[in-house]
Amino acid sequence: MKKNIMVLGSTGSIGTQTLDVVRRNKDINIVSLAAGGNIDLLEQQIIEFAPEAACVYQEDKALELKKRLKGGKTEILTGMDGMVACATVPSGDMVVASVVGMIGILPVIEAVKAKKDIAFANKETLVTAGHIIMPLVREMGVNMLPVDSEHAAVFQCLNGERHGDIRKIILTASGGPFRGKSLKDLENVSVEDALKHPNWTMGQKITIDSATMVNKGLEVIEAKWLFGVEVDRVQVVVQPQSIVHSMVEYVDGAVIAQLGTPDMKLPIQYALYYPQRRYLPGDRLDFLSLGRLEFEKPDMDTFYGLRLAYEAGKAGGSLPTVFNAANELAVSMFLKREVKFLEIV
Repeated sequence: MKKNIMVLGSTGSIGTQTLDVVRRNKDINIVSLAAGGNIDLLEQQIIEFAPEAACVYQEDKALELKKRLKGGKTEILTGMDGMVACATVPSGDMVVASVVGMIGILPVIEAVKAKKDIAFANKETLVTAGHIIMPLVREMGVNMLPVDSEHAAVFQCLNGERHGDIRKIILTASGGPFRGKSLKDLENVSVEDALKHPNWTMGQKITIDSATMVNKGLEVIEAKWLFGVEVDRVQVVVQPQSIVHSMVEYVDGAVIAQLGTPDMKLPIQYALYYPQRRYLPGDRLDFLSLGRLEFEKPDMDTFYGLRLAYEAGKAGGSLPTVFNAANELAVSMFLKREVKFLEIV
C-alpha cells in the first residue's frame, strides 16, 4: 500500500532530497507540494508528481504558475492558507515539514490537529512553539519523526531504551567553515566564505547558521522539546568529520551513537519509512580508511551565538522565539550584505 505524503518546502534542500528518495522507492504518492517562490522548479515537480494541490507562498508567483499550468489537475494555492491546505490534504498520511523559518509553525500545528504524521526538518517551529506542538502531538497520537541528522541520530539511539534512563544527549557539530578561527579572523569574512560548508550541502540560511553555530544552539532548544530533557542535559561536541551524528549517554555510563556518511537522504528515508529500514545506495563508512574520529570542545567565546541559545533555552518563555526571530532577520541582512558576519550575533 502506497503512503501519501505532503512536502512543505519542496524546492529547498530537504524537499528536493525527499523527492529523490520518493523517486528511488516508487511506493509513495506525492499529494501536495509547497514552496516559497521558485516556480520554475515547482512547475517541474508538479508535472512529474501530479499532486492534488500545490502552494506558492508568494501570491504573484502563484498567479504566474497558474497561467503556466492552465488546464492541469493540480490546484494552485497561495499564502499561509495555501500552506495549511497543503499540510492537511485529507488523503495525506505524512507531512515533510522542511520550510525554512517561522512560517512553518501554523501548517505543522494544523497538520497535527488533522492527525497527520510529521517528518520534521523545520527546527524554528519547535524552538518557537514546542510548548504548543509537543503536547498536541501527544494528544492527537501522531508520530513526530526528526529529519535533521542530529535529532534523527538521537531518535535512533533512543530506540528500545527507557526515556528515564537518559543522562544526557550529545549533539555533534562539524564546527562549520570557520572552526578554529578567532573573532579577529572573522571580522571581514564574505557571504561566499560563510556559505562554504566543509561537509554538508544545505540551503543558505541553515549554512550561515552553521557558520555562526547558531544552528547548533537552535538544535539544543529543539532537542529539549523533542526528547523532553532540560537544556542543561544537552551537550554540544564538535566532531569535524561529521561521521558521528549524535549520541545518547545513559545513567549506567553507556553511550550509544549513530554513525554514517554525511548524507541527508538517510534520515529522510528513515523518517518516511519508520520503523522499517530500507536499502539506500551511496557511500558506506570504511573504518579502516577513516582511521580516527576527532572530538573538540565548542568555542563559545568566538561562536557566542551558541552560548546565547543556551541562555535563551534556559530562560524559556518567549526568549527562544525572540532569539530565533532576531537570527532570521540578521541572517537575511547578512545575505543581502547589509551587515557583517560578526554583526549577526
